[in-house]
Amino acid sequence: MALLKTTKKDLSSVLKKPRITEKGAVISGISNVYPFDISPDATKKDIIEAVKMIYKVTPVKVAVLTIPSKSVRSRRSGKMGTKSGGKKAYVYLKKGDKIEFV
Repeated sequence: MALLKTTKKDLSSVLKKPRITEKGAVISGISNVYPFDISPDATKKDIIEAVKMIYKVTPVKVAVLTIPSKSVRSRRSGKMGTKSGGKKAYVYLKKGDKIEFV
């Protein structure tokens, strides 16, 4: 008999913060889609469970994107550096559901 490993993640650390941008405000108003910065090891199932737990709404769909890191130059010193990437998720909700960011 094989034992199944059941590791329960801490769902409060899956969603880092909402991505409050101009594009995010437009798509959330028109098509009920909300962007979030997420932890690099988060899965779609983790995101769905975290949104259910934190915001008390059930997502219809979740799209996960990887943000690549970039090389940037400082205007003041001219030195090169890197801007770290990460992951973001677009959470689609039913018509009538809403997420309020305070």
